[in-house]
Amino acid sequence: MARCKNCLIPDVVPGVILQANGICNFCHQEAEQPIVVAAEEEARQAYEADLERTLKECRGKAEYDCVVPLSGGKDSIYLLYRLKRDYGLNVLAFTVDANIPRLAWDNIHRALVKLDIDHVTYRPSHAFYEKLFRYLLRNQEERGAVYTISYVYAPLFEGDAIKLALEKGIPLVLAGYSPGQPEPGRMLYEFSRTLIGEADWTPPELKRSGEFSDTELGRFFNPKRYPTGTQFPRYLAPFHAWTYNQEEIMRSVVDLGLVATSKHANPIHSNYPINWLLMYSDLKAFGYNPYLPEFSALIRRGKASRSYWRVMSPVLDFMILNRLGPAREVTRSLHGLALRFEELCITKPRGAYDPILPGMSPSEY
Repeated sequence: MARCKNCLIPDVVPGVILQANGICNFCHQEAEQPIVVAAEEEARQAYEADLERTLKECRGKAEYDCVVPLSGGKDSIYLLYRLKRDYGLNVLAFTVDANIPRLAWDNIHRALVKLDIDHVTYRPSHAFYEKLFRYLLRNQEERGAVYTISYVYAPLFEGDAIKLALEKGIPLVLAGYSPGQPEPGRMLYEFSRTLIGEADWTPPELKRSGEFSDTELGRFFNPKRYPTGTQFPRYLAPFHAWTYNQEEIMRSVVDLGLVATSKHANPIHSNYPINWLLMYSDLKAFGYNPYLPEFSALIRRGKASRSYWRVMSPVLDFMILNRLGPAREVTRSLHGLALRFEELCITKPRGAYDPILPGMSPSEY
C-alpha cells in the first residue's frame, strides 16, 4: 500500500491517485487551488462571526446558557474550558454513559472539578445498545463499520442532548466536533434547521428490519413528537469556526491540568472501546484505517502533525490487526457482543441508515 508523501493518505482510498512524485491528487488540488482554500477560510470566518454573536446572545436565556456533550476526549474537554473561561458561559455538561472507557471517565471527573461545571449523566439501556451494535455489525452499509455505527450511534446521543436542551429551555447545544467531523454532508458548523426541526432521526433500515420495537425505535430523536411552534435549540460545532490544531489542543488540556497526562489526551486511548472493533472490521474489508482520510485532511491543512501520524498510523494498524495492546478491545468487544469475526459483514446499500430529510432521499442526505 503506497501513501502520499505529504498527507499520508493511502492509494487504496477511493478517489486517491498518487502522482509520479508520490504526492496525491488531493494535495495537488489544494496547492493548485488557492481560491478553494480562500473560500474555506472565508466560510470559517463567517462561522466564527456567527458563533461570537451567538455566544453573546445566549446568556441568561435559561438556567444554563448551553449544553455541551462531554465524551471525555480532548476536544470536548477543551471546549468546556473555552466556553467557561474565555466566554464566561454557564455550561451544562452532558454525558451519555454508553461504552465510555475508564480513562475518559477520569478526564471527565478531573475537568469538571477543575472548571466547576454542572454535569448530567444519562445511562441508557445497555441491552438496547448491545442489540443495536450486533445488528449493525452484521448488517453494515457499504461504507463499512465505522460509518455505519457512527452514523447511527451519534444521532442517539446528539438527539439525547437536544432533548435535554428542550427540557430545560436551553438555546444552544455546542459539540466538540473537529473540522471534518461529522462528514461535511451532514454538518458544516451547524445542523440544519430542517434536520433538527422536521426530520425523523430514526434510521430507515432499522424500521424496515422488524428487529426493533416501537419503544426501541422511539429512542431516536423525532421533532414531530413535539408541539407545533416548539423552539428547537441550535446545534453548533465551535471548532469548525475557531482555528483548530490537534496537537495544540492535546498539549493544552495537559498543561491546563484538565487531563492527567498526554496519554489521557490521546484519542487512541480515550475513544470508545468498541471503536477498535470497528476499525478492525474496516481494515479487513478495505485495507486502510477508516480514520486516516480524516487525519490526512487535517495534515493537508496544517491542523495535525504529519510526523506524528507517519509513525503512529502503521503502529496503530499493526496493533488493531493483531489485537495487541489497547486493541485487545477488538476481542473483548466481539465476545461481549457474542459475535464471530466472520459475522462482520457489509450487507446494506449506501445510505440505508441515513435519516430521510423532508423532500430528500437517503442518497441525497
